[in-house]
Amino acid sequence: MNRVALITGSSRGIGRGIAIALAGTGMDLVINFASNVEAARETADRCIAAGAAGGKTVRAEICLGDISSADDRAALLDFVRATYGRLDLLVNNAGITSIGRADVLDATEENFDRLMAVNLKGPYFLTQQASRWMIEQVQSAGADTEGAPASPEIVSRPKIITISSVSAYTVSVNRGDYCMAKAALGMMTKVYATRLAEYGIHVYEICPGVIASDMTSSVKEKYDQLIAEGLTPIARWGTPEDVGRAVVAIAGDLLPFSTGEVINVDGGFHLRRL
Repeated sequence: MNRVALITGSSRGIGRGIAIALAGTGMDLVINFASNVEAARETADRCIAAGAAGGKTVRAEICLGDISSADDRAALLDFVRATYGRLDLLVNNAGITSIGRADVLDATEENFDRLMAVNLKGPYFLTQQASRWMIEQVQSAGADTEGAPASPEIVSRPKIITISSVSAYTVSVNRGDYCMAKAALGMMTKVYATRLAEYGIHVYEICPGVIASDMTSSVKEKYDQLIAEGLTPIARWGTPEDVGRAVVAIAGDLLPFSTGEVINVDGGFHLRRL
């Protein structure tokens, strides 16, 4: 039986890159989307093809849902349960950029509330619900008929990854709400990592840098110039595939003695240089 991953906001961009990378390792997937069903179907088709290219037979199902909605979050997990009966990896990827990109002196409460609902409240409570289910899975598989602990090969140890951003620690005065939400996701990772460690469920944060996607297409010229001027030691744009590889490393149990860890996929942007 294949392991199962739920990736929120995975119809395009970074989420699509993550989904395709996981499919290549043989994981079955739930592709969550908020509006663009055609993009979601394309992602699913590409995931199935990626699995086949690696000699794997994978499933990729799509599921509509706005993670800012409590009803949609519950329905999303119900869909995963009904479709696959298990959840091995949750990737909190869905998010929006600052609406209107207004200066902090001009930003509105309405836009602030909408961004926080999607970028922070949604992942927080989806992780809460997913964690409860993951604990059930671990406990139900954690002992054999004699009451002895099952082997690591038998017990599926689920994982949770939240896609944050270098904006968690880098100020943009026209995206104050976005920066604040991403910073809060960092603490969310630490809180859940601490709470879930006793169950062997590890939690991680990935901080992408300048990644080529729909979200950054409008500022391409700006970042082309900044990268050329030395913004990052690795002098290129990042790609969704770069983020996908980091997720695959975590999903593949390559970091068994780490939790609450922050993994930067940013070309070295986080390095301070003189």
